[in-house]
Amino acid sequence: MRLERAIAAPFAFAALFSAAPACAVDFQFDGFADFRLVAPGGERSWLNGGLGKLRYGGGDSNAQFAGAVGQATVLFTPELIAVGVARADPSQSTFAMPMEAYLRYRPVSVTPWRWSVKAGAFFPPFSLENSEVGWTSYWTLTPSAINSWFGDELRTIGGEGTLEWRLSEGTLALTAALFGWNDPAGVIVADRGWALDDRPTALFENVREPDATLTLLHEPPPGHTPIFDEFDDRAGWYAGATWSDADNWKLQAFRYDNDANASAHDGNYFAWHTDFWDVGISKTYDEFTVLAQGLAGTTIITPFPRFTSVTDFDAVYALVGWERDEWRLAVRGDLFRTHNDANSLLGENGHAVTFAATWMPKDWLRLTGEVLYIDSSRDERELEGLAPNQADTQAQLSLRLYL
Repeated sequence: MRLERAIAAPFAFAALFSAAPACAVDFQFDGFADFRLVAPGGERSWLNGGLGKLRYGGGDSNAQFAGAVGQATVLFTPELIAVGVARADPSQSTFAMPMEAYLRYRPVSVTPWRWSVKAGAFFPPFSLENSEVGWTSYWTLTPSAINSWFGDELRTIGGEGTLEWRLSEGTLALTAALFGWNDPAGVIVADRGWALDDRPTALFENVREPDATLTLLHEPPPGHTPIFDEFDDRAGWYAGATWSDADNWKLQAFRYDNDANASAHDGNYFAWHTDFWDVGISKTYDEFTVLAQGLAGTTIITPFPRFTSVTDFDAVYALVGWERDEWRLAVRGDLFRTHNDANSLLGENGHAVTFAATWMPKDWLRLTGEVLYIDSSRDERELEGLAPNQADTQAQLSLRLYL
């Protein structure tokens, strides 16, 4: 099944339900438009083919339309909903592109046990930060390196099931999923390294590869690679557990494996066998919230017989947030690293610090100021005539208008 058919299937299914006269259908639409004043970093952004770690870099304008996101939710019954999310962004190949499209079925339960299933295309449930409409962060404009990468390269295109055991002390949730169309996941973290950006890849969007990587491969830039594609007809999977208790603790642990054949390819596009462990914790103390998340994994490609390239990657962040009435403040620190066993140019080490202040005087208005400092060392920069170590600062003032 092609990706287009896989994504369209949930909404074809939804149309059948909406046509049934016995169904009382409720419709809800949420979204926002985001306008920004930006002091971009100096290094050219990876989104424009550079090795810069930020969304905005050298050559980018100080005034930006950061995009508009719309989320449609159709409630067919208390148990069955359909969700579609799309983004309008002038930097996309098509101005409006889908990001998610799925059905969720969760029967009403009066016992301690409850189960649910999802089918379609959606973000995996790994993020502790990105809980808002359009998979945006609650605390900052720019999510951590970990959650930026989730948005850049991961999407569940398949099915996911969750079983909950609800106790007086809290809820234990066990989640498992099977998915396809994510075989290239890993190419960006290997070729580009980590980045901090708030622009998740749309479902039909090809991602810009660094010009330096193409130079290394003796290929002319610019180059783009698909992320949501299937080369080997093998399903990937993830599974994990989450504990949320009445004392505002949340603990999670997940294992992800796209189970891709590292030698499978379609022309110049290759599968990458990517797997990782992800763990996270959050705790709320009155007006304060603490988040921490860590990830460690490996991505492997075998583009030629008897040649395998292995990239190990890991990252961790901690965030402290404070909120009262109309205000939110947050500070976050990130550490990240990659190591490539075949080419030292593709290894890196780095850290970042982010501070954000948000004012929400109205339900429809959100003003956020953010300053992000990042320092990283990557020898691949030498291919662009740059020193391996680069430090950058990006400042943003965002005006979001919500529907």
